[in-house]
Order: sequence, then structure tokens, then C-alpha cells
Amino acid sequence: MTCSFDRNVYLIGPMGSGKSAVGRYLARQLQLDFYDSDAEIERRTGVDIPFIFEKEGEAGFRERERETLLALTELDRVVIATGGGAILLPENRERLAARGIVVYLKTGIGQQVERTRHGKQRPLLYTDDPEAKLRDLMTTRAPLYESIAAITVATDRRQVRAVADEIMQLLSEPAVQ
Repeated sequence: MTCSFDRNVYLIGPMGSGKSAVGRYLARQLQLDFYDSDAEIERRTGVDIPFIFEKEGEAGFRERERETLLALTELDRVVIATGGGAILLPENRERLAARGIVVYLKTGIGQQVERTRHGKQRPLLYTDDPEAKLRDLMTTRAPLYESIAAITVATDRRQVRAVADEIMQLLSEPAVQ
């Protein structure tokens, strides 16, 4: 089921929640362009995110993320998968909430651990106890995700298509329009 949609959709949530996979599928179904903010940062800088963290630290990365989100949210008719920490800066939260419909992909810690276990592109998990780090991140970030989400969808043990179909159903409700 594809349909045309005229608003921007911004996917937020923790690493491993499925933002990129759901975003790609959702964009196809809604006939919108898709952008992954982390991939866009890498495209613009010519280096991967771990390299940015190594050379500039998290603060340098967050500034690049802010600039990238500023540019991406100027686009129309897009689905954007944001990085898990994109909501840390107040100006990012304000911009996302003002320029489109924010969808929080809510995921439990166990699912995050499972989905991020083999990834090498997650500098915040370069630690002896990734699960503890994920818990710490969620303590800070969950209230921020919730504060700007127009829609919240659980993704634990769900297929990409099922999550995207639920989002499309919720986007069609008058309260969201």
C-alpha cells in the first residue's frame, strides 16, 4: 500500500530501534525522499562517525549533527532517520517538532543490545559494558524523545514492515494531521 504524503516525518529513538530500516521502507510507501542523518554527516565530511568522535569528540560530532539536521529539515516531503542523540540539543528538538511529524521508535534495552552487538559504527558503545551504557543513555534520552514525539511506536521483536504500517496508519489519523 503506497500513498502520497505531504509532511516531513522525522524518526527519533535510540540506536538499534530501526530508524534507518523503517525510514527507508516508510519513505517508499509514502512516496517521500529518505535521508539518514548519520549517513549524511559521513557524506558531507568524507569520514565515518567513529573517526569524527576520535578527532573531535562527542561535542564536535553533535555540532556536525546540528548543522546537518538544520539543512535536512529545510527540505520538504522527506523522511529523516536521526541519530539516537540528535534530540540532546534543544535547538534540534525544537526544529524537528516545528518542521514535521516526529515519530519515536521505542525500543527496550534488550532489543538494543541484540541489534547493536555486532556494529562497529557506534562509538558510544566502545565500552566494556555496552548494556550499562545503553541504560544510561536511555535514562537521559527517553524523556527527550517523549517530549517531542507526536507518535510513539514500539519496535521490539517487530518486522520493519509492521512498524512502518502502524506509523502510516497513525499518520492518517486527523489528530496527527
